[in-house]
Parts: sequence; C-alpha cells; structure tokens
Amino acid sequence: MINRRILTLILAILAFGLSAITTAVAQPYPNRPVRFIVPFPAGGAADVAARIVGEYLSHAIGQQAYIENRPGAGGVIGIEAAAKSLPDGYTVLLVSDFIASAPHVYKMNADPLKDLVPVVQISRQPVVMAVHPSLGINSISELIGLARERPGLSYGTGGGASQQHIVAEWFARLASIKLEQVPYRGGAPAINDLVGGHVKIGWLGSTPLIPHYKAGTLRLLAQSMAARSPSLPDVPTYQEAGFKELVLDQWMGVFLPAGTPPVIVARLNTEINKALAEPAIRASFLQAAQEPVAGTAEQFSQLFRDDFAKYARLVTELKIKAD
Repeated sequence: MINRRILTLILAILAFGLSAITTAVAQPYPNRPVRFIVPFPAGGAADVAARIVGEYLSHAIGQQAYIENRPGAGGVIGIEAAAKSLPDGYTVLLVSDFIASAPHVYKMNADPLKDLVPVVQISRQPVVMAVHPSLGINSISELIGLARERPGLSYGTGGGASQQHIVAEWFARLASIKLEQVPYRGGAPAINDLVGGHVKIGWLGSTPLIPHYKAGTLRLLAQSMAARSPSLPDVPTYQEAGFKELVLDQWMGVFLPAGTPPVIVARLNTEINKALAEPAIRASFLQAAQEPVAGTAEQFSQLFRDDFAKYARLVTELKIKAD
C-alpha cells in the first residue's frame, strides 16, 4: 500500500498543478509582451512588415509586440526557433514565402507543415530585377544581350533558395543565359552592395529598393507579379517582356507554433486583419511596395500548402541549391 504521507504529497502536487493550469487558462491573452521572430536581418521586407503590424498590435492588445531579428542560414535558424517555441501565443513568426521553399533545399530541424500553424497572410510584393546605373542597362533585352556576351554575370540576392534566387534562375533558364548568384544574409546587405556597385545586378524584394529607385541610384527592369504593383507602376512585368510563365508573388505571413490554442490563433488573425483594414496601415504597406492582403487562417493555410508544392517543383527543375 502507498504510504499515507506519500499519497497526501502526490495529491497536493496534483492539486497545485491543476490550480496552476486553471490559473493560466483563466489569464486573458495576452498578459505579457509578444515576441515577433523575423528570420532575416533588420531593414528587409519582412522586418518592415513586422514593425508596421507590431506597432499597431502593441496598442490593440495592450502589450508590447517586439521584433527579434534571428537571421542565419537564409532564414532557417529563425524559422526553427519559432517552431520550437512554446505554443502559448507569445512567440510569433513573421516570414516570407521562403518558408515554403526552404525545406526543399536546406536540411531543417523543423517541418513547417507540421510544426507551425498559419495565422494570416500579411502582404505580397514582387521580386524585382535591379541593376546599378554604371552597368549601362535599361531593359531586360539589354541585360540578356550583355549576359550572352559575358556568361556567368554575377547577381545578388537575399539568400540562396530564396524566392529571389528562384526568380533569377527561372528567368535565366527562360532567357537561355547563364548567371552566377552571390547570396547575402538578407535583402538589406545585398542592397547595400548593389547600391555601392560591388555587385551590379540584383533580384530582391521590392520594399527596400523603393528609396533607391526613386533616388535614381538603382534601375528596376522587371517585377514578378502578374500585374504591375501599385507602388511600381512604371516597372514592367516579366509577362509584358514576353516571359509569360514567369509569375511569382512573394508573400509575408504570420505563423504560430503547432499546438497553439485555436482561440489564440483566432485572436491574432482578428487583430491583424483589423490592422490591415486601417487606412494608415495600408498606406504604410503600399509606400513600402507591399500590397496588404489579410484574410482567414484557412485561406493562408491553403496558399502555404499550394506554394510548398510549387516550390518543390521549381527547386527540382531549376536545380536550386543552398548557399
């Protein structure tokens, strides 16, 4: 028989645990700061989106929503960190659709399909082909001509296996030219080198390129969405240049660790949708060359799964490899 003192101790421990669980459940969400992991360096498109949304949420939910940049391995390190976090709603991942392509290229210690829950699509933007003015190129056709004269021209991206890398190699295959990628640890350092002329060509997200485009320090030759972005009305699409099949929307979205209570997923979806309906928030996104999207968790989950399958095909066809 179990000693009475031991039994009393066990019951006390169980009672304490049940009380703690009940107290935790009873606590309204959120009751402390919420961490947004951005798996890329500060200054890139995902970082900009996170700061726009985070500032709104800090007021809406009554707790600080703070940004933690966790770059590395193209974005894999930050994704893994978010996937392994407690599913309590206090760690949120804001990431580009790199999360849909990375598992097909990188060895990951997390499965985004199983270990993360889609919450909401934040925005979408084109991947833009940019060149330094010193290259003397003003159109896609001129770039193709130069690449045929100088096979192996180098170009910068925010990282290997990124959507930028995929679009560049997709274009090179369709144009029958050979290019060499120079992968960076995010869009911001790639743009710094592009503006400085250390690399003359770049395939990058549109957000951080806008100021340099407006200042005339970079030229933008093409964008990857089916229609011209409202923020870049003067930049042609690949379809307009004759590359009919080359269409890719680079999206930003929010995820939570698998196992997060559905009520928390729904709360964040609701609050972020409210943010994206605010005229000032929408204007901030458009100014950054991102189109705000919003929608249900189910819609975003379907987009994520569709793109996961699409990138599996493109990575194989284009022979995309990690850095």
